[in-house]
Amino acid sequence: MKNHINHPSSLASIRKDLTVPLATEKEAEIVYRTLSVDKEPKRGGVTRNICLDGSHLNVHFEATEAKMMRVSVNNFFDHFNLVVQTIEQFGPPNT
Repeated sequence: MKNHINHPSSLASIRKDLTVPLATEKEAEIVYRTLSVDKEPKRGGVTRNICLDGSHLNVHFEATEAKMMRVSVNNFFDHFNLVVQTIEQFGPPNT
């Protein structure tokens, strides 16, 4: 995980990169396709980019306020956990 703080002009930019491993590429694809649909609200001051790399999700967050970063990351993991629990409830996906 990487943390970056840059100070362009008057606003600080807080960045967070996460790599989330999943059991299989198929599960990673299901999680990716489910979570990539929901975009961050523009008024929140946070951008989120999700990339799929085999059985890993790479997630990049960027925010102007630490509070909004925390809310965004927590929200992401709430949704992530819901998708993973759904996969577990209904069994692994067929390949």
